[in-house]
Amino acid sequence: MTQYALVGDIGGTNARFALVRPGAVVLEHVDTLQCSEYDNIDVACRAYFSRVGIAGIERACLAFACPVQGEVINMTNNHWHFTRTGLAQQLGLKQLKLVNDFTAMALGMLHIDEDEKIQVGAGRSLEGAARLVIGPGTGLGVSGLVKANDDWIPLSTEGGHISFAPADEVEIDLWRALVARFGRVSVERILCGQGLLNLYQILSELRGSGIVCQSPAAVSVAAVEGRDPVAVDALSRFCRILGGVAGDNVLTLGARGGVYLCGGILPRVAEFLLQSEFRRAFEDKGRFTDYMQAVPVWLCTAENPGLLGAAAALDNSEVIG
Repeated sequence: MTQYALVGDIGGTNARFALVRPGAVVLEHVDTLQCSEYDNIDVACRAYFSRVGIAGIERACLAFACPVQGEVINMTNNHWHFTRTGLAQQLGLKQLKLVNDFTAMALGMLHIDEDEKIQVGAGRSLEGAARLVIGPGTGLGVSGLVKANDDWIPLSTEGGHISFAPADEVEIDLWRALVARFGRVSVERILCGQGLLNLYQILSELRGSGIVCQSPAAVSVAAVEGRDPVAVDALSRFCRILGGVAGDNVLTLGARGGVYLCGGILPRVAEFLLQSEFRRAFEDKGRFTDYMQAVPVWLCTAENPGLLGAAAALDNSEVIG
């Protein structure tokens, strides 16, 4: 049997896998598969094993972008569904640990290098205080890190599904349009890839302009390049709303240790984010503005923080899986 363990970071779009050796948080044989190309997670895992030429895996820690507390797992943003017992049997595993993807992301923040994060605005970390981890990708992930003696405990949350609270007249119009589409409006309806496209489409409709961009990536590129005024406004509003939501979560968690911005979208628009109203909206909390101005924010640019976190969770007894 191989000495390796399997780690995975499974989102709505991509399934990232790697192998790790016992007791190490060092990734080997990193590979990314498209979820849409595989019927279920077991098929994707076996395809990964075949691609890297490995067999005999007995241990795995997989992070999923959905609730993972029960026996039956249903992915929120793709078609995969399975049972814990069934997956372990299908892959021949003696140990299978499942964690929320942003629980893993939070742990991953403890293992990234200093040159893999960019500070957004001012602020200094308060020693020992909780930290927030938040990031838009296929969905919106939210987690946190809480200090316990010499260890950091990651929090498993579904904070991406809290209700959206519009902050001005434009956002009230956006909220009304989103209510017409979805009923209840969570912040994930805005702060994710599809949410960025939602913003662009609704702003185009409100302004009576033609819809040029047909995908979230197209909106991002058009905004960064300044080719489409509505795309610029959509990404600007996206950053502003993200700042407000991140700030609300800091107040809820007491995250004076700082905020890590993660996910697949933000690193690709880093300069745009730095020039946006993100930080102003983050700090704009009325009587608690001074409190917020002291909180640092970092944009994580590491390639595989979720995989690092899954590797860290593998033998971490504080992380329930």
